[in-house]
Amino acid sequence: MAISGVLRPGYVQLRVLDMKEALQHYRDRIGLDVVATGDDGRVYLKTYDEFDHHSIILRPADDAGMDYLGFKVASEDVLDGFRDKLIRAGLEVIDVPAGEQPRLGRRVAFIAPTGHRIELYATIERADNSPMTTNPDLWHAEPRGMKPIRFDHCLIYGDDIDGAAEVFTDILGFSLTEQVLTPDGTKVAIFLSCSTKAHDIALVRFEGKNKLHHCSFLLESWNDIGHAADIMTRYNMSVDIGPTRHGITRGQTIYFFDPSGNRNEVFCGGYAFYPDNPVRTWHTEEVGKAIFYYERALNDRFMTVVT
Repeated sequence: MAISGVLRPGYVQLRVLDMKEALQHYRDRIGLDVVATGDDGRVYLKTYDEFDHHSIILRPADDAGMDYLGFKVASEDVLDGFRDKLIRAGLEVIDVPAGEQPRLGRRVAFIAPTGHRIELYATIERADNSPMTTNPDLWHAEPRGMKPIRFDHCLIYGDDIDGAAEVFTDILGFSLTEQVLTPDGTKVAIFLSCSTKAHDIALVRFEGKNKLHHCSFLLESWNDIGHAADIMTRYNMSVDIGPTRHGITRGQTIYFFDPSGNRNEVFCGGYAFYPDNPVRTWHTEEVGKAIFYYERALNDRFMTVVT
């Protein structure tokens, strides 16, 4: 299928309490490359296999969490079309000029009904160390740390996930791939895709707005998940749960925390999604198996700790 409109998640800006500790975590332990540091203290990073200049932005702050999540769209004309649709839907649009982040073009931002700031953009320059394209080797230099392939998705928590779902599906063209329903049919979790992935963003119903559950990085294989677990144990990193597997999306996973308390995930696998696929539905009485397929039970920390 030809992907048009929204192409994929592009970047996330995270607030961190101590930049030295954060860099040790994201650069040395996870294995991201630092590509730029701004005059305002923000640090820009990417994985070894991403073409774009950056995908992770770390901003020094007094509280942890997510400032915004950006999605790349197919062209500047598509960006203008989405801007018009968002305005017609009654959403406040924020225009961010090119250059507010290094080598990134103009952005169109809006506040989702869950309180999260979502950004759209079409233009970003390639990183100097982007993957080879002519007779390409696998990488320029051996991947470090947990060897992430890409920044993959975020799970966000907020109150009005129904309103957010309408924005993502009706305006931005995402598809609902999977959901968790209460006995009365209330959606408590939704998984949305703009591509052939099982999800590009996920939302869970939560009292309050604008909370981050986790940002996730794709690894190549189950063996790499095990290698990531070895790193977490060697350096006494704070682990939430795993290695394990999801019933939802079928991904193999570990959840862990950065030094500021932001939850990260490394995962691999998961099913391929196509727009003609039916929605997969889980009921809340099976939510333990849905989230942690092997354990078939949730831990309280996973459901309640957000930033």
